[in-house]
Amino acid sequence: MKKIILTSGTALMLSLGVAQAQDKTLTISVYAFAQDEFKELVYTPFEKKCGCKLVVETGNSVERLAKMEANKANPVVDLAIVSMADALSAARKDLIQKIDTAKVPNIDKLYDIAKDPNGDGMSVGVNLYATSIVYRTDKMKIDSWADLLKDGVVDHIAFPNVTTNQGPPALYMLGKALDKDMPDLGGPIEAVGAKKDDIVTFYVKSSQLVQLMQQEEIWAAPIGRFSWAPFTKLDLPLAWATPKEGQTGGMNVLVVPKGTKNEDLALQFMDFWLSTETQKALADKLVDSPTNKEVKVSEEVANNLTYGEETVKSLQLIPSATALDYRDKWVAEWNAKVGQ
Repeated sequence: MKKIILTSGTALMLSLGVAQAQDKTLTISVYAFAQDEFKELVYTPFEKKCGCKLVVETGNSVERLAKMEANKANPVVDLAIVSMADALSAARKDLIQKIDTAKVPNIDKLYDIAKDPNGDGMSVGVNLYATSIVYRTDKMKIDSWADLLKDGVVDHIAFPNVTTNQGPPALYMLGKALDKDMPDLGGPIEAVGAKKDDIVTFYVKSSQLVQLMQQEEIWAAPIGRFSWAPFTKLDLPLAWATPKEGQTGGMNVLVVPKGTKNEDLALQFMDFWLSTETQKALADKLVDSPTNKEVKVSEEVANNLTYGEETVKSLQLIPSATALDYRDKWVAEWNAKVGQ
């Protein structure tokens, strides 16, 4: 009889443990990009480790930030990935809280640029990308962002529209090269406007560029590193430029909505996502470029990522406050001077 009672008690404790694990639910808000890979490499491994359940909500930045704001009084998301500028916007609206870095030890393994991207303790960089220039080495030499507007070059380039992710970064670096480094991007926009009739096209989607390059309609274009891989498959002498002014780019960050009831679990997941093992797995599958400086990958993988300390140090990112405060002015100035 005693044996039966003990067995029954043990079974009860085990069932309670399972129930408690099922009650541990973490809701995350992410971009829709590569969700099959994230499920395999990040979500499922974490669920097994924590004995919890992940609920994944996807959408674009505008939709997801609007939902956070609508539920400010009673947060329904425990962790979100957003751009640096969107993180600052959320901080200004009092939607996110400071990160307890003592509970996220893997932050110490990150490149300095990713440890506190906006300098307010509210976010941590989880992936990044460089923006530079892909160009035909047999047709031209690109040593500076200003080379894009040179005679003999400008009439063979595609330039990103200001409304795209690559538009403002490319203009930002062009401004530095032209000694017209101003937050409203007025100088570089005016310079592009003066050459607008020479430029082949102002592109909206980077997928357009591979075909234009293959057809030899263009010889150069500013692109994000995540768009580089298809160009390497073309039977053309192409290179990734390293302009003397440096490269630009962007970084996505993790934030914790203010008032979440699952802060500890959210920070546990953040630490898991930033770990060397997880970031390497994502890098090896070419899903994300790591912010964890301990990640080591093959040369082939590195060539398709924004990778390595030297590359990361070369990144000249647009300050988040500038992106937020001047975005409307950029579009207005572009429409006036370029008309696209």
